[in-house]
Amino acid sequence: MVEMELLGVQVEMPSQSPLMLLRETAGSGRVLPVVIDTPEAQAIYRGIERIRVARPLTHDLMAAMLDVLGATLVKVTVTDLRDRTFFAEMEVTIGSATHTISARPSDAVALAVRAETPIFASEEVLDAAGQIIEVPEESSDDDDDDDDVEVDPDELLDEFKQFLDEVQPDDFGPVAGSSDPE
Repeated sequence: MVEMELLGVQVEMPSQSPLMLLRETAGSGRVLPVVIDTPEAQAIYRGIERIRVARPLTHDLMAAMLDVLGATLVKVTVTDLRDRTFFAEMEVTIGSATHTISARPSDAVALAVRAETPIFASEEVLDAAGQIIEVPEESSDDDDDDDDVEVDPDELLDEFKQFLDEVQPDDFGPVAGSSDPE
């Protein structure tokens, strides 16, 4: 399993499909784009921004239920990619018992954001759908060590957006099955 960080959600052009972006925290920095539905994109955004509404929405309710039941969301893992559909699992502990619950990645991440839980992806999923975003190296007169180049997350996200604007479905090869998000 590879630890990931949530870069955020954005709308992919020209399809207007919401996209959840996860990036490796170490290693090559691969980015995992996951097409999600609009309500889940809004839920993730509300979680990131800590936006509260008058009455709890689904993911807020789930977080409250975990808390009241004394359960802990230990981790979320994007486990599989089949027929262009991503799968995830949530690991939950209650006392000394551990439970694994199947979930859509968007729902699992929306809950993970609220619970401040680590997010992971399987190496197989990253190999199949991860994208390496090339970041131009900055030159410095004071330092000849290229290993210390800092990567601006906004620049990385801009470059990824450019990649999304140019990518075509055929770039990923033939796909069997449905084209439903996640």
